[in-house]
Amino acid sequence: MAKATPDAEQLVRDYVEMWNEQEYSKIPDLVSESFVMHDPAAPAEGVPGPEREVHGPDGLEAFMRGVMAGFPAFQIDILDMLSSDDLVMYEAELTMTHEGEFDGIPPTGKELESREMSKYRIADGKIQEHRVYFDMQEAFEQLGVTGD
Repeated sequence: MAKATPDAEQLVRDYVEMWNEQEYSKIPDLVSESFVMHDPAAPAEGVPGPEREVHGPDGLEAFMRGVMAGFPAFQIDILDMLSSDDLVMYEAELTMTHEGEFDGIPPTGKELESREMSKYRIADGKIQEHRVYFDMQEAFEQLGVTGD
């Protein structure tokens, strides 16, 4: 089994910075061709992969562009990070302002603050898998909309 490089934590920090800075050109350097992201906010349409999943670098870019269209003021702040072998995990705080449509929800202008946990599998110097855990119901409540 492929192992994480000694720089696995830095790879994840670079990935987070890519999100914060909206640096789409860095995606191929950070994630593998077989990349899969499991995220409760991933829509059923418009992104490669089934609902709540994002597949491949192109899928990640499409998902990121959709998130940024809805939440252009988007920030991930890592609070704590742990790593071992091919695994990196962190707790973070997300802050974003809902200024555009996202997944059919018209802009509310409200700021959303949420804690999240993320788990990454690293192999051959790239992120293979990213699992995001956060409370979608709390996000819907902060935005003043009703979730499914």
